[in-house]
Amino acid sequence: MSAVAISLTSPNPRRRVRRGLMYVLAGLLFQGAAQAAPYTPASDDQVLAVLPAGARHTSAPNLEITRSRLDIALPLAQFYISRARASGDLRFLGYAEAMLTPWMKQLPVPSQVLVLHATILQSRHAFAAALAELDQALAQHADDPQAWLTRATVLRVLGRYDEALASCQKLALAADPAITSLCLQGVMGLNGHLQTAYAAIVSLPQQALPPEARAWRYSELGEMAERLGDDSAAEHWLREGLQLAPDDFYMRTACADLLLRHGRAAETLTLLSGYESMEPMLLRLAIAQRELSESGRSKAVAQLAGAFDIEQQRGDAVHRREQARFLLDVDPHPSEALAAAQQNWQVQREPEDVLVLLRAAQAAHQPQAAEPAIEFLKLHGLEDARLDSYLKGNG
Repeated sequence: MSAVAISLTSPNPRRRVRRGLMYVLAGLLFQGAAQAAPYTPASDDQVLAVLPAGARHTSAPNLEITRSRLDIALPLAQFYISRARASGDLRFLGYAEAMLTPWMKQLPVPSQVLVLHATILQSRHAFAAALAELDQALAQHADDPQAWLTRATVLRVLGRYDEALASCQKLALAADPAITSLCLQGVMGLNGHLQTAYAAIVSLPQQALPPEARAWRYSELGEMAERLGDDSAAEHWLREGLQLAPDDFYMRTACADLLLRHGRAAETLTLLSGYESMEPMLLRLAIAQRELSESGRSKAVAQLAGAFDIEQQRGDAVHRREQARFLLDVDPHPSEALAAAQQNWQVQREPEDVLVLLRAAQAAHQPQAAEPAIEFLKLHGLEDARLDSYLKGNG
């Protein structure tokens, strides 16, 4: 991964890779591919900007630097986005946005700024706005692989697979062939070609990938194996990926879900120990604690309920999927769980979104509520062994 050394409380913060942020991965892989690429330090020890402990991230001196130095603003924004994902603290998205705001006011807005700002919008589930900014960036630089990979990611989350495939194909213009293959096969695995896509990624040698993309390969394999019904292989791939990228948020939650599905609650607590500050992790901890009848569960339940209430009041939809699972598996209220799952379905359509809607419809004894998800499955030929038991009564 390109070095991005920024002094916060320590001079060399650890960097993280996560499959759920393919757009951030792309930004770091392809720095230099587009015009006006940000400066890449020669080593991790080189400091671009010093932010003393306790300093405000949006203080005037720091903002002044980023107004005049795009080569500093972009790495800082990338760093804050990675911190938001690693810590679960969405305030870091605000810090990233502050780095980019002066550049968003330029005409035209630099394409790299647009792409990075689109990642912030995606993190907030403002998918339409993210796509609009990516289109603006591509109007400037039609061969920008970062923009195409980000666009493919957004469209994949939305279940617009044909468009996502088209974006992946554009990567071939400038990206590493292995990255292009990962992008293409990841989408094809959701669009009626799961077995062949899985085999293609299995056969993709790990050494053929840049180091930063290897965790992405493992997460794709883990997800595909689980949808194929091979949970043993899924756990193998996910644990291999966590050995490579132990702070990968996506793989850790995916592995926790697999363990919980098999009644391995104690192992889930061990897997998630130390990650209690993130709502999706806390949800899975609460589910495991409930299964084990552990004391202390009430604290996690109260934290989650409060967080979901605040999001509801703000009109946010970032954690609707988790809210639905909370209302199914921790504090059962089936009708409310169904409402949250339906709201989530209006925003994103990944396999986990299909699953939670089917589960909520069944729990609420409203099978007709699952019809949009069932039609989606039929339209795309999406295969997922986890769905079988929920589909039997729905035709």
